[in-house]
Amino acid sequence: MSQVSVKTRQADLKKLALAARDKQAAYGPDLDLETFGVGTSQGDRVEALTDLPDRLREVSLLAGFQTGEEKRSASYFQQGEDILYDRVKEIYRGKVEVMQIETAFERYDWLWDYWWRTVDVDADKYTAWTALYQKGGYFMRILRGQQVELPIQACLLMSEADTSQRVHNIVIAEEDSKAEIISGCSTAQKVSSGLHLGVSEFYIRKGAELSFTMVHNWGEGFHVRPRTGIYIGENGSFISNYIVLRPLASLQTNPRAVLHGPGSRVRFNSIIHGREKSILDVGSVIELQAEGSRGESISRAAVSDEAEVTMRGLLKADTDKTRGHLSCSGLLLSRNALVDALPQLAVSGAPEADLAHEASIGPVDEEAVQYLMSRGLVREEAESAIIQGFMRVGIEGLPEVLDQMVKDLAQQITESGRG
Repeated sequence: MSQVSVKTRQADLKKLALAARDKQAAYGPDLDLETFGVGTSQGDRVEALTDLPDRLREVSLLAGFQTGEEKRSASYFQQGEDILYDRVKEIYRGKVEVMQIETAFERYDWLWDYWWRTVDVDADKYTAWTALYQKGGYFMRILRGQQVELPIQACLLMSEADTSQRVHNIVIAEEDSKAEIISGCSTAQKVSSGLHLGVSEFYIRKGAELSFTMVHNWGEGFHVRPRTGIYIGENGSFISNYIVLRPLASLQTNPRAVLHGPGSRVRFNSIIHGREKSILDVGSVIELQAEGSRGESISRAAVSDEAEVTMRGLLKADTDKTRGHLSCSGLLLSRNALVDALPQLAVSGAPEADLAHEASIGPVDEEAVQYLMSRGLVREEAESAIIQGFMRVGIEGLPEVLDQMVKDLAQQITESGRG
């Protein structure tokens, strides 16, 4: 893209963002973004992740981030607005690129062709503010034909209360590549309030396979507004694993996947524990636009205390010979909790499209508890086993870090009671 074209595009995006500064989102509680500060500088770059302060290393582990890097191919670490680390292991150079987004723009003029293409800059105030005040975020590229055996990891951390983090990420999986990304969000100890705005754009090229696991570990007073778009080409595959570990003030996310190429595939797996007074609105939109494309979205939520959880799912098909399935299930553990399951199907001009959905909300099955107790388990063990099974239903091949977190989550729910 020429310099003139870049400046014109920048001006157009800014104009759209300014017009949407106060535009409320379709879902989730509205926020006054002016109440969150920008924050101060939080740290200098480090030569190795082991050089990070112990307090940062501890909280990043809770978000699935390994500071030892033994089982990771590349790493990105951002604290507030400061990028402390972005590096690819020597053995994976030429296969993977990981760097802060600003560095990527300095290196690649063509990156403008990917900027704000899968997410509308004026979708709501959260996209608008990200566009106007963005600082940091990662650029990841898996090069053509490369099979990356070890996961790429990222951590976006906040360590100053009542501030905002505004990042824009771009991930490109080139043709016939294969990789896994584990991205965690967390807060420093004793930092319980703030705002995270994160725009993420994924481009899955022909024959590429990408698995993306997101782990949220925010403080109880945090508001989180991810905005995500995924473009999937011919025979491309994208798997999203999304897990919320701790209570937070509010979360609203509704990633949109466009299956543009024949034979393209997407799967969303969401595992949510809603507790205390959290307001969580989690969904997905899958657009089946090419023959042979397939989409699936599975949401599991265990809800206790006074939490409110909404599980949305929209499957859209405008092409024949496409298939999609939605599954939304809530486990209600408190009389004061609220669960909504809202699956939706839409077909236009595609009589041979095959879409289906199912939804359920209920308590822990007492008959199943009694059966397991008759086999020698105490009640707590029986309930934990049932909750663990509920959270894992239909979700195969979870990354090791997520698999352990699901087990720990079931144990935490059982130990904490039903609120």
